[in-house]
Amino acid sequence: MAKLKTNKSLAKRVKRTGTGKFKRSRANRGHLLTHKTRKRKRQLRRAAFASKPDAQKMRRMLPYG
Repeated sequence: MAKLKTNKSLAKRVKRTGTGKFKRSRANRGHLLTHKTRKRKRQLRRAAFASKPDAQKMRRMLPYG
């Protein structure tokens, strides 16, 4: 059987944890940060986990991850 291709764009954005969950960074941290509150920017620094439906898609895109 042929090898499956890894989706490289997703591989750069997501890490797999030891338990198999997908760890991702949060949105809204790219630009226009001056009007966002200090609290909001601080909370956006924390990593998040992908939701179950998204994780199922990610599993297909990262077969060897």
